[in-house]
Amino acid sequence: MSEIAKAVGRRRNIIADTVEAEGIAAATSRAESSLDRARKRAQELRGHMDDTAESADEFYVPLDIIPDGWTYEWKRRLTFNKEDPAYAVQLARDGWEPVPVGRCRRHRAMMPADWSGTTIERHGMVLMERPEEITREFRERDLRRARAQVRVKEQQLSAAPEGTLPRDVDSRIAPKIKKSFAPIAVPEE
Repeated sequence: MSEIAKAVGRRRNIIADTVEAEGIAAATSRAESSLDRARKRAQELRGHMDDTAESADEFYVPLDIIPDGWTYEWKRRLTFNKEDPAYAVQLARDGWEPVPVGRCRRHRAMMPADWSGTTIERHGMVLMERPEEITREFRERDLRRARAQVRVKEQQLSAAPEGTLPRDVDSRIAPKIKKSFAPIAVPEE
């Protein structure tokens, strides 16, 4: 083999060794940057892993993201993957509006990063908002209606059919109505 061929061979070996060393260095650099990226992401995840109690309830809404003077509630948007326009109109008449996903960083965090919708949705439900004073008025109205229904039933039970003795004359025939409030048992699944 000539000296020129030997020199060319040595040169190729040097170049090959250099390329191999650079490749190893680049791979090591990529591995380190991958490790750094993984460590950074793990730190981000640890930042909200303390919220695991809330994540057990898919419909949990942290109270600190609800603006003052407003109430948030989950409302039905889909039933068997179909919309109910009449129900949507009723919600609007009652003052409910969808919470915009872009309102703040905490709202955006409730949906996937690539979410193209404008509302916060889960399992056919949409997060809606209404002024707190309107919600209070609706609750008071519902409570008045419920109490009125109870009074009507009590009157019906106490009323005697025409032509019979009034029930309030004899305590033995008067209806005994007991009112109590107790929690109901929730079945475990």
